[in-house]
Amino acid sequence: MAQHPVRLAVAGITHGHSDWIYNRKLRGDIEIAGIYETNADRVQEFRKRYQLPENLFYTNLEQLLDKVKPEGVMAFGPVNEHIAVVRACAPRKINVMVEKPLATTYKDAQEIADLAKRYGIKVLTDFETSWYASNQYVRNSYKEGRLGQLRKVMINDGHEGPWAMNRHFVSWLTDPVKNGGGALMDFGCYGANLMTWLMEGQRPLSVTAVTHQNRPDRYPKVEDEATIILQYPEAQCVIQASWSWSFSRKDMEVYGTKGYAIAADPVKIRTRMQGASSEVSQTLEPRSAPFNDPFAVFANVIRGTLKLEPDDVYELPVNVTVVEILDAARTSAKSGKTIYLKPRPALVQAGNVGNN
Repeated sequence: MAQHPVRLAVAGITHGHSDWIYNRKLRGDIEIAGIYETNADRVQEFRKRYQLPENLFYTNLEQLLDKVKPEGVMAFGPVNEHIAVVRACAPRKINVMVEKPLATTYKDAQEIADLAKRYGIKVLTDFETSWYASNQYVRNSYKEGRLGQLRKVMINDGHEGPWAMNRHFVSWLTDPVKNGGGALMDFGCYGANLMTWLMEGQRPLSVTAVTHQNRPDRYPKVEDEATIILQYPEAQCVIQASWSWSFSRKDMEVYGTKGYAIAADPVKIRTRMQGASSEVSQTLEPRSAPFNDPFAVFANVIRGTLKLEPDDVYELPVNVTVVEILDAARTSAKSGKTIYLKPRPALVQAGNVGNN
């Protein structure tokens, strides 16, 4: 029996990824019931591009929620506004999915976790790297013991810089308040997410970061280069985040006591295991539905047909830790000191946040 599409609303469309909503293949699994956006220019662009009716758009989020009564809301506005979206949705029992990262500050991330727990909603965070078959292969290799004990992880995420992207996106992506920083937040969050996922929610002992402005003429308020080092009891992770590379890349190298696995792109893997004389390259099949589409993941979670692991890349426990890491990295870069993480209240321990 065919299921009715999940009724969703969109909170913010200035993010460069917001076009994914209307560029995805039509599957009949979701219905966009309303869009909240206060930027009139962006609304006009969006309406014209996708031939959307004027009555689909709202300039008041609470009015939209009360009128269209969505089952879920997808947030594609400035990162510092994610907390406001959850504050509006949680008491109304509306699930939320935000575009990465979860929040700009650890304080906001903790409040989001508290609201999700208090009202029994899901708050998911979407990362493009969640869709990569290669990253899943690497994690499975580690969990199944083929790599041995984790020792070193290198995660590279970056591109040529956002200066040529749509002006609405760039205006807040390069704002230290609305985005929380520059390349450190925009691309450092991928590495923090993947490493926390690999470590099954374990927090690092310390965070050390160095940032730099290579192009202050383009990004006068934020850094365009960042390196973050996460130290664990027996493993170290180096996250390289950049807005000043010659090409876009999102890849991960994981080294263990029995071998290594390199996720070279979404479907390509290179491995070498203990006793092997050479490296082996593989091309994987892309992830199957619904994991190849964040909107399908969100719809299935809302329906209850998909139950994610507590330490999944989308889930709150991992993503609260991501923001804690980014917050510490900002502080480290500013102070020039290593930041040692303090013990955490029980509220945001893995498996104890936002589970229905």
